[in-house]
Amino acid sequence: MQFIGRQEELKTLKGLLNKRSASMVVIRGRRRIGKSRLAQEFALMFSTVYSLSGIAPEEGVTADMQRQEFLRQLQTYQLPIYRSDDWGDMFQGLAQACTKGRVLVILDEITWMGSQDPTFLPKLKNTWDQSFAKNHQLVLIISGSNSMWISKNILNSTGFLGRVSLRIKLGELSIYECNQFWESWPGVISAFEKFKILSVTGGVPRYLEEIRSDLTAEQNICQLCFHQEGLLFNEFDQIFHDLFKGRGTYYQQLLKIISERHLSSKDIAAEMGRVMGGDLSDALQMLEESGFIYRDFTWSLSTHQTSNISRYRIQDNYTRFFLKYIDPIKTRIKALPQGLSNLPVGWRSIMGLQFENLILNNRAVVNRILQLPSEDIINAGSYTQTPRTRRAGCQIDYLIQTRYNVLVVCEIKFQAGPVKFSVIEDMQKKIAVLKIPKGFSMRTVLIHVNGVVDSVVDSGFFSNIIDFSDLLNQPGLAVH
Repeated sequence: MQFIGRQEELKTLKGLLNKRSASMVVIRGRRRIGKSRLAQEFALMFSTVYSLSGIAPEEGVTADMQRQEFLRQLQTYQLPIYRSDDWGDMFQGLAQACTKGRVLVILDEITWMGSQDPTFLPKLKNTWDQSFAKNHQLVLIISGSNSMWISKNILNSTGFLGRVSLRIKLGELSIYECNQFWESWPGVISAFEKFKILSVTGGVPRYLEEIRSDLTAEQNICQLCFHQEGLLFNEFDQIFHDLFKGRGTYYQQLLKIISERHLSSKDIAAEMGRVMGGDLSDALQMLEESGFIYRDFTWSLSTHQTSNISRYRIQDNYTRFFLKYIDPIKTRIKALPQGLSNLPVGWRSIMGLQFENLILNNRAVVNRILQLPSEDIINAGSYTQTPRTRRAGCQIDYLIQTRYNVLVVCEIKFQAGPVKFSVIEDMQKKIAVLKIPKGFSMRTVLIHVNGVVDSVVDSGFFSNIIDFSDLLNQPGLAVH
């Protein structure tokens, strides 16, 4: 399988080989995002590699079973280690095989591996100090999908303070990187067809690997999402089982509420019938850290200061698609041996939200197209002007504020056909409400996927009109 994307991360990893000391690396990110694949690509630089993984936390899997499985994997490398009841003995045995030369050790899905045994991390830390770190050519990669657990127990732990050389949090591939999955396909694949796929998969590489070149976008989505054997039919439940264990229902309820519209924590608490803070705050932080939701903060245009006002949105396109269109009819799909041959009626109704999400996740690429270097941007993001006594509220899809007192107001518009002239009228209403500080200039930008009518172009209202195909062909990183 071709290795796509992650070039910056791979370059940073390779840079560790120029050090004269051992390196501990932490790679985290949601399931299917490519953590193991990145480690495997980096492993090509090493003559000796030990790759070990925890086993999925199915019901009945115990700490002892994790140790036994770790021992079994060690023995496949013909290491003379025979005890499985003590992590210290196994780590030390592995370290003895890593004393010389360029060696890579990968501990994959570390949360599964060690979260049930309180001695796991202390003994790993001790073995690092006493043995692993003595080989200045050794790199130890720790990776896992439970970003919150890793942050709490490793990255922010006093036990590992000063020991982690590199932290990598993998997010979705950029739209440009996603486009590389179609490069070798026969025929011509339109930007709109690619968007339909990405509206469901987002930039998750494992999902994109399942796309078949002999099927249309709709057929691919049917195969993946609306058949019992499809990867994305059961994926959501599997993710929540592995990450949240007995609390999966609570987290799913949270996501369902947020999937309907962008909400503040106060609004979410009201919808859930819970008080703000405490358990709810922890859950929101967990979902944000795991890449399911994103917290958009607004800011003061005049002072540039970030406001306390924020709203959560679903960041993961697959999650929203599952909640809106797969989950409500799962029972029906299971009753059909061949699954659905056609997509559910109205499945395109959330395309606008999916398109907006793709653009916001790739806003760095939009900035590049607009020739706005990052050092010139003070603030950028989804912007909410709250209503007050003397002003109305408004929502800007994507607002950029530069240090030269220029506001770039971006409208992200999805339509099944070309965008009509009414988009200008909608923008004029927003701009009329937006309270622009004195001395500021403003530019308007339209971002679309399916063309615009000539009258929109001829009007000269928009300083820039960006086609989705421009993002497919423009290198840049997604927002992680």
